[in-house]
Amino acid sequence: MSEFLEGLTTALPRLLEEGLQATLISFAGGAVLMVIVAVLLGVAGHQGPGWLQVISRVIVEFFRGTSLVVQLFFIFYAIPTLTGVDLGSTWAAIVGLGLNYGAYGAEVVRGSLNAVPKGQWETTTALSMPWTTKMRRVIWPQAWALMLPGFNNLTVMLIKGTAVVGLVLLSDLTFESDQLRRQVGTWPAFVAVLLIYYVIALVVSTIMRLMERRAQRKLGLGDYAIRQARKDADQVLAGAVAADGSTGVGGGLGTKRDPDRDREEPDN
Repeated sequence: MSEFLEGLTTALPRLLEEGLQATLISFAGGAVLMVIVAVLLGVAGHQGPGWLQVISRVIVEFFRGTSLVVQLFFIFYAIPTLTGVDLGSTWAAIVGLGLNYGAYGAEVVRGSLNAVPKGQWETTTALSMPWTTKMRRVIWPQAWALMLPGFNNLTVMLIKGTAVVGLVLLSDLTFESDQLRRQVGTWPAFVAVLLIYYVIALVVSTIMRLMERRAQRKLGLGDYAIRQARKDADQVLAGAVAADGSTGVGGGLGTKRDPDRDREEPDN
């Protein structure tokens, strides 16, 4: 046990020093590109003309239907051969992750736009709102609150997806842990990298949940609305009990009837 703890205390600082930066850069860049691709393809697939919807669908199905590993290899090895443009390890990882997970995110965006009540769309049409105003002021805030849970799942998957960027010669956490296991052992090296991935995912997921609650609060949805409704109901009930107790209406919730008085015979 002491040997394991010693290896773990050796592995954690080295992974944080040498592998964490590459993983965070790949994740951050991939997440930004994922959101951009998801919004563009999702809105095009929902709101675009027929030909644009077809193009959006083809792109989405291509990146969802092919392996992320193959996509990374193609971007890193094939594109420089075909075009002469070498993106390098970091940009190849960012582009591969962003396009792959952006394709999944496009379905989240499209589904969230579909979930906005039809009456909201009809109202904006009746008011002759320009498309940009309609999306910015009415449709998008509602769709955004609906799509955040899906994006939360995608960002966690994206964090785990960064584990394959070592295949394009990027010294990320997984690559460094594989190198480190030869020095400190398999268990300490991989337990250390598991802990780091877990902490990153926990932090990102917490931030996304806070964003989700904030978006829902603005629309009066979610736990905030339930808590507020319960608070209002408790206040109304307390007021009703107090009023009944002071007036004695219907026997009153706050008064106690005298059974001896009820048995008294009425006066003739």
